[in-house]
Amino acid sequence: MNIQRGGPSTGLPTKTEQSDLLQAYYGRNGECPMPIVSASTPADCFDAVYEAVRIAVQHMTPVMMLSDGYIANGAEPWKFPKSEDLAPITVKFKQGLEEGEDKFLPYKRDEKLVRAWAIPGTAGLEHRIGGLEKEDITGNVSYDPENHQHMVKTRQEKVDRIADYIPLQQLDSGPEKGDVLVLGWGSTYGAIKSAARELQAQGKSVAHAHLRYLRPFPKNLGEIISNYKHVLIPEINNGQLIKIIRDQYMVDAKGYNKIKGVPITRAELENAIEELL
Repeated sequence: MNIQRGGPSTGLPTKTEQSDLLQAYYGRNGECPMPIVSASTPADCFDAVYEAVRIAVQHMTPVMMLSDGYIANGAEPWKFPKSEDLAPITVKFKQGLEEGEDKFLPYKRDEKLVRAWAIPGTAGLEHRIGGLEKEDITGNVSYDPENHQHMVKTRQEKVDRIADYIPLQQLDSGPEKGDVLVLGWGSTYGAIKSAARELQAQGKSVAHAHLRYLRPFPKNLGEIISNYKHVLIPEINNGQLIKIIRDQYMVDAKGYNKIKGVPITRAELENAIEELL
């Protein structure tokens, strides 16, 4: 859980910021990627965390959940869910050696590239854990160059494949094709939503999409982006999501960045969108 405040260090501890996205995205050593999920509003935090837990246990990976000071200090009405209404998070634990298995192979992977969940203490499923690089399939410690390259690529592919198990990106409002797409994440949601709908009411060709899944991105995000002449990315940082979007989709996105410890306002965004129009 990363509830972002103004930084660096203790910085502006009671003020809001979105300045840790690149840390979450690139911060692990050894090119070992980690999925990232983001909440947009106080009420959205429950669903975002629930989804982060689902990804963590079904794909056997740590997950970074991003919120920020504006959301953490905010409040809104929220209907407390009933447990029977929540989508189940199913995890299959390995119970023992299966037919045809002579010994447990802890690094054998399924179609998600996920290894078997073996509960500690289960007879016959003892295996080595730790920080040293492992040999694929067997889990033995390995210093083999080819295996290390293979394992780095495998860890990346495992996170990339999560895109097959998350929803496609939807527009929050606006036309499916048009002049400007405002692409946001986190607590900029309310300001973007209000600005986009105000301009839409004036007949302007403006759409809004808001990201929950920041790594990996939904599979159709590139297609959505390509449907607009301009892409505007508002962020309470010095430009972080915009770097990733430019890198992955080779699009000349424009940023609107405010780093003053306070949220971006609707009026500011309307002016920024008008300039692109």
